[in-house]
Amino acid sequence: MSKDTQADKLKMSGAATDEPIEISVERKLVSLYALQQIHSQIDRIRIIRGELPLEVQDLEDEIAGLETRIENYENDTIILSQNIADKKLAIKDSFTLIKRYEEQQMNVRNNREYDSLSKEVEFQNLEIQLSEKRIREFTAKIEGLQREINSAKERLAERMNDLEIKRSELQSIIEETEKEEDDLIDKAKQHESQIEDRLIVAYKRIRQNARNGLAVVQIERDACGGCFNKIPPQHQLDIRMHKKVIVCEYCGRILVDQDVADKYN
Repeated sequence: MSKDTQADKLKMSGAATDEPIEISVERKLVSLYALQQIHSQIDRIRIIRGELPLEVQDLEDEIAGLETRIENYENDTIILSQNIADKKLAIKDSFTLIKRYEEQQMNVRNNREYDSLSKEVEFQNLEIQLSEKRIREFTAKIEGLQREINSAKERLAERMNDLEIKRSELQSIIEETEKEEDDLIDKAKQHESQIEDRLIVAYKRIRQNARNGLAVVQIERDACGGCFNKIPPQHQLDIRMHKKVIVCEYCGRILVDQDVADKYN
């Protein structure tokens, strides 16, 4: 038997070859309709979860912000405390200098030296007053920061408690729906494998733009099941022929007839 004859027989028998198997338009329509039904079920599951994932994310962001704020306040408090310690040390040094200058005044030889030392004593007394003023300012700032820290910590404790409750609620809902959603996602992938990439891209784009997430709809009472505009008889006939993918001329959704829906069900 020749190689050509063997190849012909393989093609006729449906044996595997390197050539891709052609999928009919009808099969693609059934897969698209199935894909829509599956995605609608996934949407309903995610609606059940509601805004919880966003609420959890918002709480996590707020908590991170509060923790950063508290850390910054505490760092500022440490710096101010160090500044107070420096000013206290400066006051101590000024007292030491005053004592030295006063001792030197006892041994001066003329009024000029005495006046010079008096000015030094006066200057150090001014330095002490300035340092004491700065200490009062720094202490007031620390007290203000401590109030902010206490307030932020109270807020943090409240938000942490809220987050724990929201996470528990979300985890409970996820545990109830996760397996069902995973199964649906697997089924969706199986149907996607029956449709070429460009059609999948178009389907997802339509679905994204549709208010209710419906990209594939049935004809209902001679109208589009998505926008409810009337479909001309010729278009309805073309849709029932299953020869090509037809979209609504008003809303752009993919249209299928009852026969396609029955084949999925």
